[in-house]
Amino acid sequence: MNTLYGDVHGNILAKAEQIKLLVCDVDGVFSDGRIYLGNDGEELKAFHTKDGFGIKALGASGVAVAIITGRNSAIVENRMKALHVAHIIQGQEDKLPALIELTQQLGLELNQAAYIGDDVPDLACIEAVGLGISVSDAHPLVLRSADYITFTRGGFGAVRETCDLIMQSQGSLTSATGASI
Repeated sequence: MNTLYGDVHGNILAKAEQIKLLVCDVDGVFSDGRIYLGNDGEELKAFHTKDGFGIKALGASGVAVAIITGRNSAIVENRMKALHVAHIIQGQEDKLPALIELTQQLGLELNQAAYIGDDVPDLACIEAVGLGISVSDAHPLVLRSADYITFTRGGFGAVRETCDLIMQSQGSLTSATGASI
């Protein structure tokens, strides 16, 4: 099957069509994984506006969005609030229990969730959901476990690609409007 980013196996679009919740890791997915530290302890990260638009468009299409990350960061909190991400879960080194609790709170089954990650702490979530996604520059163990590997790297539009894939499969891609953020 053809997507905007390239050809994928037909079962990927069938899985994406069932998704009601997208859960994202942050470092290495929304960002390129690098953390810039200033002399005074200031932490900086770069986020891509394409990913921001994708998250806003996906949410507007009716798919819930969440992040689960092992670190705590005010930068992440601020960015996700700006994108209207309703479920911001930080400081979770063991992410699977948080994912299970979130799906239960939303009244969803795990097979109605997609998870995108890049490293070993994401493996259990990627393997538990209906559509496990890896960014193209992920750790080799994650690449082996994912149902779908993005064509784009983490921090450079991989989240947008994932949002587009879900919206394309659900027929809502062309209705996405608004501004990048």
